[in-house]
Amino acid sequence: MEVVICKTKEEASALAAKMINEAVKKNPKTVLGLATGSTPVLMYNEMAKAVKAKKVSYKEVKSWNLDEYVGLAPTHDQSYRYFMNENLFKKIDIKLSNTHVLNGLAKNPEKECKAYEAQIKKAGGIDIQVLGIGSDGHIAFNEPGTSLSSRTSVVYLTPSTIKDNARLFFGGDMTKVPTQALSMGVGTICEAKKIIMLAFGKGKADALKGCVEGGMTQFCTASALQAHNDTWIFCDEEAASKLKLKKYYAWRSAVKLGL
Repeated sequence: MEVVICKTKEEASALAAKMINEAVKKNPKTVLGLATGSTPVLMYNEMAKAVKAKKVSYKEVKSWNLDEYVGLAPTHDQSYRYFMNENLFKKIDIKLSNTHVLNGLAKNPEKECKAYEAQIKKAGGIDIQVLGIGSDGHIAFNEPGTSLSSRTSVVYLTPSTIKDNARLFFGGDMTKVPTQALSMGVGTICEAKKIIMLAFGKGKADALKGCVEGGMTQFCTASALQAHNDTWIFCDEEAASKLKLKKYYAWRSAVKLGL
């Protein structure tokens, strides 16, 4: 893992966006794995600025999102498809036909998940996977206790995740948050060639410490990234506050990034 510690989330987001933009410049047909939630929004804004300034084009890029709520239509304003359209896809020149989000209304969810995996494989796999991290150390909707070799499947959300998502997307009303989702598995995520994780704020400090410096365990599914050979974590000082080796991480990443 390379842990890039920045003073602010704005700085971290800009560096992460630059890494993705540079990759797309080198390979216009880059396959992206994307995440929802408040964490990547600043990064998406930076990506959109680069497209608007004609510094990069996403016309040939394809994307697959991590997850979607069971029971929400793509047009529902709390669905992750809607979120991606509003926060990224409409702001860049990517073709909507090249963007993929799991279908929360699939009549056969298990079949939908298998088909999603097949689509990713047919595309040559994910080149860069974007992740956030939950306050309990989960990635995508892979809650604590999920197998680190799990594949895309139907999952049940924990009360803590439902609470967090109610705050972010459902006006604080936990009763409106679906209790199930379709989610890429930990094993699926770890097959990406490069992984970029974003972590901001004190609320992510324990989770980030577990991910980077804890043992590899299914009780912190993000810890599976320790075995990945090209993972970059962009975080602010608050999220990095509990890392024992933060000075070393900051020095090493600065050298590698030429900062």
